[in-house]
Formats: sequence, structure tokens, C-alpha cells
Amino acid sequence: MNASFAAGEAFASATAALRHRKKVVVIASLGWSLINFRLELLRRIMANGHDLLVLSPEIDEATAAALRAENIRFRQIPMSRTGVNPVSDVVTLQAILRILLREKPDLVLPYTMKPIVYGALAGRLAGVRTTPLFTGLGYAFNDPAPMGRRRLIRDIVVRLHRLALRRVTIAFCYNDAEERDIRAFGLVPPHARLVRVPGSGVDTRHFAASEPPADPVRFLFVGRLLKSKGAEILVEAARLLRAEGARFDLCLLGPTDSNPDAVPAETLAAWRAEGIADLPGATRDVRPWLREASVFVLPTMLREGVPRSILEAMSSGRAVITTDAPGCGSTISDGVSGFVVPVNDAAALAAAMRRFIEAPGLIARMGRAARAQVAANNDVHDINRLILTSIGLEEPVHG
Repeated sequence: MNASFAAGEAFASATAALRHRKKVVVIASLGWSLINFRLELLRRIMANGHDLLVLSPEIDEATAAALRAENIRFRQIPMSRTGVNPVSDVVTLQAILRILLREKPDLVLPYTMKPIVYGALAGRLAGVRTTPLFTGLGYAFNDPAPMGRRRLIRDIVVRLHRLALRRVTIAFCYNDAEERDIRAFGLVPPHARLVRVPGSGVDTRHFAASEPPADPVRFLFVGRLLKSKGAEILVEAARLLRAEGARFDLCLLGPTDSNPDAVPAETLAAWRAEGIADLPGATRDVRPWLREASVFVLPTMLREGVPRSILEAMSSGRAVITTDAPGCGSTISDGVSGFVVPVNDAAALAAAMRRFIEAPGLIARMGRAARAQVAANNDVHDINRLILTSIGLEEPVHG
């Protein structure tokens, strides 16, 4: 009798799972981001019994192997991550539309600007519901009063979002600055629900806390070597400290970039010759570098969603110095888990770095506070649960 009852329960559960099974298409602008930023979300979608397909440009062999290992279906699509080129963007739209018409998904979940615009446009044409995940509005919205070409780009971006997202009923964003601009520029309809999530989250088990070194103090920057990410300001701050005779190490970890905003190769060569910082290049696993770091520094001038690099550093038990750019300073608690300095202010940045050099006890104390803060607010599993329950891909937990 009990066995029959258990079998009946199992059958009912399986039947319910099949009844609620949906086909979901996730669209990214870079293949590796699916593994680096969204793997836990993809795993959770599949664990809930849904049929998943991911679309992205630039799916290299390492990314393809990682997706295959997770039994995640994927397709590479043509997409230029930067710029507005009508010809290449139409090719992107057509490629996504063909896939949606063939796959007939129940839901498209795109993140970052181009996947949102062209994924949602294709979704409208194919009659598929789209739920965009705004991870930061980026370049087009950095300047509150743009002129010339930047104003033109922003106007185009706004019109494309309004056209693509006309039928959206729910969307996600990362911070209050993004929410204000999404509403102010009408990127989604007035009736659409905006759900705030605290970034892409971080796996606090994967980024485990460790004791930070303090002698010498080692400052670590992780990111693309762009002027707007604050690489030049950080070097300038380091020079100010060196001129005072301060003793510390500085590492700029990240790739060079084809972006016009990239720090020129000759400048990087001059930094190496000067010995102002270590420049080891790119990595796909920052954890060893975080373990060797005392304090994480991101002096970005860009508005960010919620910088994943900051979350990873905090989870690793590292104090953070960052700027008051939207999405950055609000990620930490100023004076508790790190220090927030004004954008583009080398002297203020140097002063914050100096505090750790002169009072190394702050390193471990603020690092512990950073770890506690991120564990309470930015755990990836909590964030993914919020996303999936909000769009009906997971049953909410009651009680």
C-alpha cells in the first residue's frame, strides 16, 4: 500500500513537471559570460525541468566544452558586441528570428544591450514572450548630457529599446540608477514591472574566504585595461604613493582590448618598464590572484550594474576600494567593507590606498565585513531563485 502510494506520488510529481516544462532561450553577447556569469542560472533552469537553449557570439572551444559538460544546448550567432551597424545588426536579428521560429520557445531571456534589443525584436516577430535582464545601460547612458555622436547613439539605443520592448510585462535591473533611467527614457512600457536584483550574484562557496596578506599590502585590479575602468587613474595614484616612499605592490589583471577606450599598448609597455605595476594579462580564474591580494581596487568611471569583480573580491574576504559611479559605490558599505572615492580623482584614490598601508589591521577587518555583506545580499542562488520565481520558471517557496 505504501509502495503504491509512493509510486502514485512520484507519477503525479513527474506529470506536474511535464505540464510545467517550458522551452527557454537565453541570449548573451559573449560566450564565456554564459559560464563565468550565468552558469548557476542555466543549471537552475534545467534543474527545474525546462528545455534550455543558449545563443551567443564568440563561443570558443573552452566555452563549448563547458556547455557540453553541463548538457546545455547552444548555438553560435553572428553579433558585433559594440557599435551600431545596421547591416550586421539586421543579420543578428535574422539569425535569432530563424532560431526562434524553429525552436518555438515559451520564453526568451536576454541580457546586455544587443541581446535585449535584437532578442526582444525577434521575440515580437516570432510571438514569443521576452523578459530582459538589464545588467547595466553602459556607454550610451554614461553621460547625463551627451553631445554630438554620443547623443545620436543614445537616441538610437532608446528608440530601439522602445520598439523591441513594447510588449514586455516584466524586466530585471540591478540598481536604482538603472531603474530611474529605464523609466525616464521609457525603455520598457509604463505598465511593465521592474524587479531589482543585486547583480548576477556570486557563488560564495566557489569564492571562498581566505586570510589576506598584509606585508606588503598588495592591491589588485581586475578588468579590461580601459581608461574608463580607471586603470590610468590607479597608476597615477600609485605614483603619488611611491613618491611618498610608500611600500606596496600593485597588480593590473586583465586583457587588453580593441575598444578605442583601451589603454594604448605603448602606455602598458611604459608601465612595465617603470615597474609601477605587474601586468600579467588575462585569466579565466581570478581566485588565485584574489588569494594573493590584500585589497581589491576598481576605480571605474563607468556606470555599472553591480560589478561581478567586486562581488567576487568581497566573497573572497577582500576589502574594496571603488568609486561613486552608479552601481559601484552602493555595492559596498563605505568605511565598513571598503572605501568609496570620487570618480577620476587620483589623490582621493591614493588617500584610500594609503589608509590600508598605514593601518594594515583594516585589511582583515574590512575583508570579513565584505564577506558577511556579500553572503547576506548577493548569493547567486538567492538571486537566481528570485529571477526564476518572478517569471514562472520555478515554484515559490511558501512558509
